[in-house]
Amino acid sequence: MKVLTILGARPQFIKAGTVSREIAKYDEIEEVIIHTGQHFDANMSDIFFDEMKIPKPDYNLDINGLGHGAMTGQMLEKIEEVLLKEKPDWVMVYGDTNSTIAGALAASKLHIKVAHIEAGLRSFNMNMPEEVNRILTDRISNILFCPTQSAVENLEKEGYDTLDIKIVKNGDVMQDGALFYKDLAVKPDVDLADEYILSTIHRAENTDDPERLQAIFDALDEIAKDIQIVLPLHPRTKKIIQNSKLNIQNLTIIEPIGYLKMVYLIKNAKLIMTDSGGLQKEAFFFEKPCITLRDETEWVELIDNRFNVLAGADKGKIIDLYRNYEFSNDFSIDLYGGGKASETIIRELLDYE
Repeated sequence: MKVLTILGARPQFIKAGTVSREIAKYDEIEEVIIHTGQHFDANMSDIFFDEMKIPKPDYNLDINGLGHGAMTGQMLEKIEEVLLKEKPDWVMVYGDTNSTIAGALAASKLHIKVAHIEAGLRSFNMNMPEEVNRILTDRISNILFCPTQSAVENLEKEGYDTLDIKIVKNGDVMQDGALFYKDLAVKPDVDLADEYILSTIHRAENTDDPERLQAIFDALDEIAKDIQIVLPLHPRTKKIIQNSKLNIQNLTIIEPIGYLKMVYLIKNAKLIMTDSGGLQKEAFFFEKPCITLRDETEWVELIDNRFNVLAGADKGKIIDLYRNYEFSNDFSIDLYGGGKASETIIRELLDYE
């Protein structure tokens, strides 16, 4: 069996690394990896792949820095060329990026089976490009690997259980990765207090809205009077902040860091404050409470079980939740498969008829 994996964003490589390590256990499976280049990152170098034990891509399409239409169109064309050459049995796509939908479309039009990992997630916000990508990818896939029960229920409500599409609750491959990488964590070169908060801000819904961004940073700056807040700052967010002339005095702002250094910061933080979907889950994996700086989240089970709370971009609410919200500290509950997600994926692909 030949499996062709399509990736475009750094988090996807981290997730796919866990599946690739599982694939390597089976002599009957050959994996070919395409990196579309969607989220170009200088850290996507030999050192990055060696450090994180991720297989190097067989193809690098180097498609980035374009609008949604141009990017997706070029990916569709180039991925199709690789599919015609490699003739895989399966195309495996992750998450909700332009690379995800382009890979699924290219495979579907060539009648190649598609496996969608992280299927069934919904924010119910159709203004998010990611929401459009994930819904369309689900519809043209053959197997939908769902990380949570709520993802399965989303698909059932949309009628997927009446279609010729297999739905599998396999758990979350990011938990597999967290368990693997936790012992490889590397301390970043930053002065850390005994207690600190780790924060990230990068979602367009926040960075592209001056009022939301101002409110979030006003709240963080106020909280940072009580406790250190470490903020690895995405270059795009940094540029927006500079152009907006936000008055930030108390935050510990650092350059973007590698994943293993990020793992260290998560492991040792007191609290996570973020608008990142992935970091919300990683907070849970490393048994940290999380305040989400968005109005909705795909990871509703974290909200329901009080490991996470939605603060939106309301300064007063953010500060109040930091000071008063009672998080659950019982992380023994199994929400994401307990580190067996990748194993389930491979077993299902091998058994598929």
